[in-house]
Parts: sequence; structure tokens; C-alpha cells
Amino acid sequence: MRHAVIARLFPIFLLALSPMSMSPAIAQDSGAKDLGQALSDLLRGSEAAPETDVARRVPFGQAEVQLSYAPLVKATGPAVVNVYASQQVRARSPFAGDPFFERFFSQQQMPPRVQSSLGSGVIVDPSGFVVTNYHVIRDADQVRVAMSDGREFTSTILLKDESLDLAVLKIESDQPFPVAPLGDSDALEVGDLVLAIGNPFGVGQTTTSGIVSALARTHVGVNDFGFFIQTDAAINPGNSGGALISMSGEVIGINTAIYSQSGGSIGIGFAIPANIVGAVVDSARNGLDYFERPFVGATFESVTAQVAEALGMPRPSGALVKAVLPDGPAAAAGIRPGDVVLALNGAAIEHPDALGYRLATQTIGSTSTLTVLSQGREREIEIELVRAPEGASSEEVVIDGRSPFAGVKVAELSPRLAQRIGLGVETKGVVIVEVDRRSPAAGFGFRPRDVVIEINGVAIDTPAKLREVAMTDSRWWRFTIQRDGRQMNQILRY
Repeated sequence: MRHAVIARLFPIFLLALSPMSMSPAIAQDSGAKDLGQALSDLLRGSEAAPETDVARRVPFGQAEVQLSYAPLVKATGPAVVNVYASQQVRARSPFAGDPFFERFFSQQQMPPRVQSSLGSGVIVDPSGFVVTNYHVIRDADQVRVAMSDGREFTSTILLKDESLDLAVLKIESDQPFPVAPLGDSDALEVGDLVLAIGNPFGVGQTTTSGIVSALARTHVGVNDFGFFIQTDAAINPGNSGGALISMSGEVIGINTAIYSQSGGSIGIGFAIPANIVGAVVDSARNGLDYFERPFVGATFESVTAQVAEALGMPRPSGALVKAVLPDGPAAAAGIRPGDVVLALNGAAIEHPDALGYRLATQTIGSTSTLTVLSQGREREIEIELVRAPEGASSEEVVIDGRSPFAGVKVAELSPRLAQRIGLGVETKGVVIVEVDRRSPAAGFGFRPRDVVIEINGVAIDTPAKLREVAMTDSRWWRFTIQRDGRQMNQILRY
């Protein structure tokens, strides 16, 4: 009985010990391990810690439990800002399109209303570059940035990228701004401690703590980007665009979304890695209003279990080459449909989204090394990363007149334009690149990225053809468009 009690108390006694409470004789014994170090090794599950893991260990002892994140928050918090976006929206008349009431009320003007959104942002350059989410400032007429010290600035939108859900703003001041530097998100490991700083629910700057729960998350239903950092640090509405901070005080992610059925945090949040954020900021510094990715001239798809078995792969991984565009870098490097890209510059490629992420962080004009499985053999291929080709015509045409298309700006799709607006480089046709919010086209629900295929039985292959058809005198409009990869047929009376 006495031995059983002692056995139960012994682990408690061990956990109560700390290196500070040990006698000098034990601590300085050259042949014996420090008890605290031994316990740390035991908690890590290893007899001896590798040299590379010295900075990562489980905290123990009263002194370490009482450590605080306060110095880290004081150093990075001033660079996290609140972002307020507002826009005027023209309300559509409830009688629009009605065959009877439209005759009497078609000229009635509905008063505009103001829509506003609230999010967070991070100052990443002392000159005033602010990173936030695209969905925070989408279609905004005015964007204001409020700092934690009470100062407010009207910002200029330098760059927006819907597919990445990122935007870069610029604010001006005579004095340099506080900065939270961007870190290397590829150095993250699952289990690393992180802080999330933002403005949840508009209550003011708030800091929450957690760990990196997973890396390279895909298909989370947020946007086209598929390489998220997952964290259990509490992220709520209003945190969008805020900073995910590492223990070294660097921004390793931009908080962008949560998985929730209630609208509040349940411990599953997602952040965009800092490496892609840095590439987007560099594009804004270079004067671009969109993020330009390197062009390889190929499309990819996932490797299924059946494909992996057919190719003799031990497991399904990599990016399967679906198609290769002629005269592109992939074709010049000898890449063919059916090949599987396994790595880029030594970094493993688990799926096409990972390849897209790795390529996006490379510099245009550089050369990268692809590890490719081709005809049962792995080989290294050097590929040049170039700008996407402009195409035969880059002219953008505004449609006016009296038609459902009045107020749209259209252009002929080229690989560069397709990349810019987030469509596949193989997509062809005439695409809507912009819609005036106060136009009939906006009222009828047309959106940027809609590809117009046919109007009233006429195939649309150039912007000039669309403008010609839209100027015809017709009350009924039958058209086919492609949206999000699906064809839609509609009939409208206008």
C-alpha cells in the first residue's frame, strides 16, 4: 500500500522540480543529465534532442509557465491596423423588367445606399504599404486605415488579387510607420506557437494565441488559392487581413478565413503564407495593379490512386501534366502530357495547388528545376519562368447603348489576361473584365470573369463582335456565358 502511494506521488514530485530547485551537486554532475533537460527530452519522446530542435521544446516548471507574450505583442501590435471600406450601391428599381409597370416607372431612380465592411491589415513597409484581404475592400469607393494609436489615414488601393484574396494599400505620412516584418512561412512546422492579431467583431485590436495545426491546406472553400496555414488561434469576423505572428515576431501569415457553422471561431482558422504575401507586395512596389505569376505553359491536375498505380508510383502525389501549350516554356523543356511533377527546386509537390504556390513565389525571368516522373523514370528538368504572352490584342472595349450588356468592359482572352483575372490559361473567348456598379449590366447580374460565348444566336469571338450585337435593337436577349467553368443559358427582356 505504501509503495503504491509513493508510486503515485513520484510523477507529481518530478513535475514540481525545476532546474532552479536542484542542488549544485546534481546540476553540475558531469556524468549525469540535467533533470529538467531529461524531462524535456522525455516529453519530446526522444532520448537526446537533435541540434536543430534546441529552440523547440515543451515548456515546464513554474518560471517558464509564467512567461508572457506581452513583449511580442508590444513589438508587433502597432503594425496591425483596422481597415474600413465603404461603397455606394445603386439599388435596382423593383419594377425593372416588368412588362407592365416598367412603362410607368422605368425612369424612377432609387436613392443609392452605402455598404461598409470592416477588417484588419498589416503594415509591412515603413513607407506605408498595408496588406489586407481582397474581400475586405472588394469594390470599395473609399478605404480608411485606423492605427492602434488612434490615427486614421485615407488609403490608395495599389493592387487587388481575388484569386489569392489579397490586396495592397498605401497610406502616407511624414513619419515612418511601425512595421511587422514578413517571415519565411516555409520554415513553419506543425505545432509551432503563433499569435493572431486583428479586430474581431469590431471590438478593437485583439490578440489570441494558438499553434500551427496543419500546413498546405487545400479545398477549404475560401478562394482559388489552395495552400493555407491552419491554426487554432481564435480568428473571428473582422480578423480578416490581420497578422499571424511567429514567436520571432515575424508575420508568417495573413488571416483570411475560418471554418465555422455558427459564425464564430471553433478553432479552425486559415492564413495565407507570408512567402506568397511577400511576392504580392513586391508586385505592388514594382507598380503593377495585379499579381503577375510566372508562366510555364501547362495545365495540371491531381494524381489519383488509379493514375498512381498505372504509373508505378508508391502513392498518389505530385501534379499530373494535363496539357502543354505549344511554344511555351514547358514544351521547350520537353515536358509532355502524362508526366508528373514531383518537386520544384527540391521542395516536394504533393498536389497541383502546391505547385501553383511554389511557382508563384519564384521570380519571373529566373530558371527553376523540376523533378519530373516521365515514362517511369525520374529526371531533372530546367524550365525558364517567363511572363505570360499578351496575345493578339489587349484592347478593352466598353459596351454602351440599350442592352443588358451596357456598362461592361470586355476583352479578348490571352494567357496573360486569363492569369490576371484568375482563369485557366487555356480558356478562350471574350471575357468581362469590369462591370460598372451603376449600369444595367450590374442590375442583370453580370460579373467580372464571365466569358460571353453567344448572344441571340451569334457566336462572340471578339470584343468588336460583342459590341456590334449589343447595339442591335431588340427587346429579348438570349445569351450563353461561362461562369466558374459552367455554361449558363439565359433569356432576358429589356
